[in-house]
Amino acid sequence: MDRYYNKSSEEVLSLLQTTREGLKSEELGALKEKYGSNELVEGARKSIFRVFMEQFKDFLVMILIVAAIVSGVLGKLESAIVIIVVIMLNAILGTVQHVKAQKSLDALKALASPMAKVKRDGNATEIPSKDLMVGDLMLLDAGDFISADGRIIENYNLQVNESSLTGEAESVLKSAETISATDISLGDRKNMVFSGSFVTYGRAEVIVTNIGMSTEIGKIANLLENAQEKKTPLQVSLDQFGKKLAVIILIICGIILTLNIVKGASPADAFMFAISLAVAAIPEALSSIVTIVLALGTQKMAKENAIVRKLHAVESLGGISVICSDKTGTLTQNKMTVQKLFVNGEVIETSAVNKENELEHTLTLMSLLCNDAITRETKEIGDPTEVALVDLGELYGLDELVVREKYPRLAELAFDSDRKLMTTAHKLKGEQVAITKGAFDVILGRCDHIQTAAGIRPITEEDKAQIKQINRVFSEQSLRVLAFAYRPYDSTKALTLEDENHLTFLGLIAMMDPPRVESAQAVADCIKAGIKPVMITGDHKITASAIAKQIGILNSMDEAIEGKELDALSDEELRNKVDQISVYARVSPEHKIRIVKAWQDNGNVVAMTGDGVNDAPALKQADIGVAMGITGTEVAKDAASMILTDDNFSTIVKAISNGRNIYANIKNAIKFLLSGNTAGILAVLYCSLLALPNPFVPLHLLFINLVTDSLPAIAIGVEPYRKDIMKEKPRKMDEPLLSRSFALEVLFEGILISCVTLVAFYMGKQVNHLTASTMAFSTLCLARLFHGLNCRGKASLFQLGVFSNKASWLATLLGVVLWAMIMTIKPLMSIFEIASLSKEQFISIGMLSLVPLVVIQLIKLILGAQKVRSTSKN
Repeated sequence: MDRYYNKSSEEVLSLLQTTREGLKSEELGALKEKYGSNELVEGARKSIFRVFMEQFKDFLVMILIVAAIVSGVLGKLESAIVIIVVIMLNAILGTVQHVKAQKSLDALKALASPMAKVKRDGNATEIPSKDLMVGDLMLLDAGDFISADGRIIENYNLQVNESSLTGEAESVLKSAETISATDISLGDRKNMVFSGSFVTYGRAEVIVTNIGMSTEIGKIANLLENAQEKKTPLQVSLDQFGKKLAVIILIICGIILTLNIVKGASPADAFMFAISLAVAAIPEALSSIVTIVLALGTQKMAKENAIVRKLHAVESLGGISVICSDKTGTLTQNKMTVQKLFVNGEVIETSAVNKENELEHTLTLMSLLCNDAITRETKEIGDPTEVALVDLGELYGLDELVVREKYPRLAELAFDSDRKLMTTAHKLKGEQVAITKGAFDVILGRCDHIQTAAGIRPITEEDKAQIKQINRVFSEQSLRVLAFAYRPYDSTKALTLEDENHLTFLGLIAMMDPPRVESAQAVADCIKAGIKPVMITGDHKITASAIAKQIGILNSMDEAIEGKELDALSDEELRNKVDQISVYARVSPEHKIRIVKAWQDNGNVVAMTGDGVNDAPALKQADIGVAMGITGTEVAKDAASMILTDDNFSTIVKAISNGRNIYANIKNAIKFLLSGNTAGILAVLYCSLLALPNPFVPLHLLFINLVTDSLPAIAIGVEPYRKDIMKEKPRKMDEPLLSRSFALEVLFEGILISCVTLVAFYMGKQVNHLTASTMAFSTLCLARLFHGLNCRGKASLFQLGVFSNKASWLATLLGVVLWAMIMTIKPLMSIFEIASLSKEQFISIGMLSLVPLVVIQLIKLILGAQKVRSTSKN
């Protein structure tokens, strides 16, 4: 093993056959062939055959297999064959679903994969982290997720959190110096960085030494065998409900088994019927339908720029009552544009820049040097604020790369959110200077002198008062202000935080990130939906409030506070006041966590947006952490439940709407399954208690289970989303899925379907038992299929759109066709024990089957009309 930490930077470059200009494009092919991709190899995936075989492990499937064996032993070969066909079809469907779900997961993983900054062919660029190669020159900044192991060759106060490898939460201060000691622990390799860790401070240039499974985290991955996906809370609650329901149904089936034997049925026939009833009555499709609907929903959301990383987020979305949103890039366009400069006591509009003005030129030049952003044709790499300064340079005919090559960086102190400053040192116009940019209030407090056209002089209180007044005016105009200052620098000494004091004030640059066009509408939609939008930003209170007023978040300045005011509040005081505050300005990471917790302590479900390293704790604390896909750091994305690929606040509102609709569709599908199964149980129980012959034969129940359960339920799960769902209040997260009102609806609809089934049974009984059984089976089968149309939503079909859900009609039509086949094809009639029916009997079945549909639709129309009248009165 090469101990890269024991080698100098030049030795590492030579060993890996690369340079400080990075790899050349023509080398990449050979390197990929040699080292492969920078990806952790997953454990061997289950083969399709293994997945198929695992479908037979299910308890209900085992019951069916026993039933098939019993049928075969009793000589009922046709029944045995049909049961085996049912089992095989279920296994095939389960296998197809598993494969599709895996493909969906792979697609979502690809969408959410991190990016890496590298230098190739001498130019800085961004690439997918999987394309990193050994020998790449990786460029690291605060907030970056480190995607490969590497040796630091240029270090600028780099600090890295390596807790994922070492378990130590404290950041490690890195160095580019060669380490002489051998066989040292990973935590002591200060000149190395490792995949899976992230940069918390500073900047560095790193030569990639190991990728993929050769990295330290890859070695850990080799130790892992199988990792199972956790079920979502909804799936867990449904599994628990399903088990309880299964016990109740099995007890009922046991009672029916006993009653049938008492009535004189043979134990074998009674056993077969009880098993078939259990299989038909237990809604084993519940969990798989939830999975399918969630998978389809996440794919839809991904197409609408919201990538869901954690499935439970889809369930939580419907309950969101508060959105704590960052301002920059989420509510605004994230395209900062310089509007005004303040230099030499004058405010200058960018439309009236003077390229010949020395102070304007110097201010712009320094803004390009104390800056890490670059532009490449249409691609911009860097913080939007810094990109705006690069765009300003173009107005003065200055190219950032040319300027930085002419005046190279000698040293730097990287920006961080606590200091709110960044400093770089250069040899400029024959003198060595340290240029500092940052927050206006921080820099002005550190200035002893001021630069004017007449030269440098001590700064006066009048100067400061004027600068403060200009800054206030800029802030009131929603402009973001950066202050610039400088001081002499001695390159024989290290650049320290002390060099950010005793500065000479140069000027202000004011820029704006205007609100997104759609933000105001999205905020209005939130308020209608009972969701409180809250702005949390590092900007000044005045600037933040101006934007918040424009888009409808803020009504009065009383609803805005700053971080220092927040510090003065105890946790209890904040809890009591939090619902009265709409804008938080000048906040720290600790403030964000306090705000989220205060809302949560008051019983709210909170979504929190963020993009930086400092946002990660709050993103984890929130019920739904939402990271920015464009400007977001990899650390923020890793902490989040959802990633916005367009960094747009309105996308969060769309995602909440999708989450509400997905939950509603799942609930409707469950209602369909439970009400239909209840109808079958009640019909059989009624006949058993009254000592009547069984209304169905076992194969009837198996057919109903296969045809009238899964397909219509899945079709209900893809019901087009209701636009008016955002007019409803958020769902309470402690609200049970199977509430009392929901259970009563299920029971009422089950009784209604069982009643028409028994009416059909009695009509057929006037002829003979075979006809009675056939009519009962047909009515239950068709009534359940038509009932699928009832379960599409709370509203009537006319309000939903009769043909708006084509999948529901296709599922119904397919079920009717399959029913018609076994009712008319002689061999199938024999297998399923179907009697030949008259035209009048078919008409009776059709009319009875439509009764639940008509009755429930009439009830929905009446309730809908009452709701409209009530709304109009209010």
